[in-house]
Amino acid sequence: MAYKRFTDRLPIIPADAEEHNVTCHYCIVGCGYKAYTWPLNRQGGTAPNHNKFGVDLSEQQYQDAEAWYSPSMYNVVKKDGEDVHLVIKPDGDCVVNSGLGSIRGARMAENRRSDVLGTQQQRLTDPLVWRYGTWQPTSWDDALDLVARVTARFIDADDEDQLYVSMFDHGGSAGGYENTWGTGKLYFGSMKVKNCRIHNRPAYNSEVHSSRDMGVAELNYAYEDYTLTDTIMIVGANPLECQTNLFLNHMVPGMRGGAKVVIVDPRRTVTVRACEEAAGAENVLHLQPNSGTDLALFNAILTHVADQGWLDSDFIAASTIQNAVEVAQSEAYPAALGSFEAALDAIRISTAEAAEITGVPEADIVKAAEWYAQPHDDGARRKAVIAYEKGIIWGNDNYRTVGALVNLGLACGNIGREGGGVCRLGGHQEGYYRPSEAHIGRPAPYFDQLLINGGGAVHHIWACDHYKTTLNASRFKRAYNRRTNMVKEAMDNAIGATRTELVDAIEGAIRAGGLFSVNVDIIHTQIGQAAHVVLPAVESGEMNLTSMNGERRLRLVEKYMDGPGQAMPDCLIAARLANHLERVLTEDGRTAYAAQFTGYDWETEEDAFMDGYNSGNPEVTYDRLRAMGNNGVQEPVIGYEEGQLVGTPRLYADGVFTRHGREDGKALFCHAAWRGLQAPGKAQQKANHRFLINNGRSNLNWQNWFLDQDNDFVMDRWSVPFLQINPEDAAELGVGNGDLVEVFNTDGATQAMVYLEPTARRNETFMLFGAPSGTQGNVINAGTNALILPNYKQTWADIRKIADASPAARRQSFKSWEVEL
Repeated sequence: MAYKRFTDRLPIIPADAEEHNVTCHYCIVGCGYKAYTWPLNRQGGTAPNHNKFGVDLSEQQYQDAEAWYSPSMYNVVKKDGEDVHLVIKPDGDCVVNSGLGSIRGARMAENRRSDVLGTQQQRLTDPLVWRYGTWQPTSWDDALDLVARVTARFIDADDEDQLYVSMFDHGGSAGGYENTWGTGKLYFGSMKVKNCRIHNRPAYNSEVHSSRDMGVAELNYAYEDYTLTDTIMIVGANPLECQTNLFLNHMVPGMRGGAKVVIVDPRRTVTVRACEEAAGAENVLHLQPNSGTDLALFNAILTHVADQGWLDSDFIAASTIQNAVEVAQSEAYPAALGSFEAALDAIRISTAEAAEITGVPEADIVKAAEWYAQPHDDGARRKAVIAYEKGIIWGNDNYRTVGALVNLGLACGNIGREGGGVCRLGGHQEGYYRPSEAHIGRPAPYFDQLLINGGGAVHHIWACDHYKTTLNASRFKRAYNRRTNMVKEAMDNAIGATRTELVDAIEGAIRAGGLFSVNVDIIHTQIGQAAHVVLPAVESGEMNLTSMNGERRLRLVEKYMDGPGQAMPDCLIAARLANHLERVLTEDGRTAYAAQFTGYDWETEEDAFMDGYNSGNPEVTYDRLRAMGNNGVQEPVIGYEEGQLVGTPRLYADGVFTRHGREDGKALFCHAAWRGLQAPGKAQQKANHRFLINNGRSNLNWQNWFLDQDNDFVMDRWSVPFLQINPEDAAELGVGNGDLVEVFNTDGATQAMVYLEPTARRNETFMLFGAPSGTQGNVINAGTNALILPNYKQTWADIRKIADASPAARRQSFKSWEVEL
């Protein structure tokens, strides 16, 4: 991408430019933006009646002015086949961001494909099929016919276990209610595929099973609760970095209004420093537990709260189960669930014992309990909101650790009330709407291990790149390359073959241990390099797309540009594949099975939306969402009155808990006793290797860098993923800023760039997750938590120098993030 560094002027948006509602698709916060398009040979003027904003543009416009936009917010794209100007800028009227733009969202325009300005030329434009030793462009019918014929060889109406599927379960860029319905209807409706996995974990499961089993949906508050609360507890999350405008537009006002802050994170992040600036250092408590010991910490806080009598006894009596054990511990339930008293007996741990386990001073554990639950001087209950994310979701003993946090919220009556909530902060937006996946079972199959061990014949991949975002990645990639190469060789040898002969050759290679891979994505990914068929999808803005953010705010992103080439929405790709499977199965005489693939006569993504989400939520239509603008409506939608959809600001305000599906409406407590490191192999890895290799996001990048790889603005800052390391540790290793190091253990190896950070604790490092040129997953072992939840966070390895800093690295800044303000 040619980044527009030297742009010194931008076209003026004319008064009659088309305006489109847009929700940023990069993170769960879901900031509101406006997209403006108009013909390439026109622009507006400085007079108020000649520009979209009705202001005098001959006067200086400052960055908080409605009429201001930057080069990163501009591009030239295709719309209805014609080149048009595009500006995507923050929407000042959206309550989510109030006009703020993150470094990700404010680059949406420049991260669009442009044949005029040359941006994002790596986008897939045509279906590709492996032929003659490479990927050849072809038609949709040709590509999908091959996919359908090979797939049909290995599935039957009562046995679809040889079809493996990887697919997103989220909203935003590659998901949304349209696309999750399309893929869900195909694999869980027309079929009952059980060997499947989600984009960021090696099984088809929830990251918050315990919260849901307890009756509590993980997104239960409103963002305004941060401004209404007395205490904000942030656990295993870095919201300034990863949910930027949620932090700036909601958390910071809450702090400035008097809220205290408790942060649980072994690493001192930019969020910690920012909270100290906003709330005052005396109102911020940073707890830095030993990696993987959060559960003991939370249990000690609740024990102290209970011993001090700070519980909400009325809430516990009215809204929670009274039976000691309502759900027994089993393979499907890694901890028993029942009454508060029984749970307290199970989890009881003193603050002194927890201090020994976690390394957190006992006085700080007591202070955290006080800040969370100690009533005010007038006896009023303290309001507190807990925000948690990957630090514990992808950490040790997921089920019990998440359950322990929900225990705390329930015990203090802080779920369902203003200023309360126990919510995950999230990565993507949400947009899950699919038929039941109950046939998969619980625990779900460990997809990665099955595939490594030779399972599966055909693999359909939807917007996932496991080469960058899975555990045990080194072994996974070796197995995947070996098996898919067997099929490539068979295809290469089928010179001049008819379609039937080609499919026969592919089948023969599969039965010898090979794997046929179909990859649906917007770019040619790393795992896509192993694929035999690559199918081009569009993303948000290139289609109409609905999804909800972290406070369940549902919006419609309106299509404002064409997708590249032949690319189409995932839901329509799924529908076309269903059409081809119906035809191929009918040709084979399998008419009864073919009949399962009917009902996909969708022409647009709106057809898929109406077939799926609207069927369960009949009040919600595109037209009604369009009228709600970027403020949308908070789910669940409960009606339509006076031209407005009526939503639900926060869940469980009535004290009735339903996420577990029980008719009694009572929440359950989790018997979340501390039991040490749980994922197999973690204790041994810790004992055998020196450094903790913690991992996470950076503000500049998002997810797996899928579009950032061809954005000079990003790659000039981080040419390769950094590894933050304590300067004393670096001196012992003989490395300095920018040097390239190998991170290695008995499970694999990867590469990173040294970044000295004085706030890093000794023997504890931090590496970017999901990077294309240094996959942290290479050194994560195969061990998972109960219910096949990945433990990405507890990883240990050794470090050695590979090379001195490159010329590109020497140009980068390595200033400490702990800057003086």
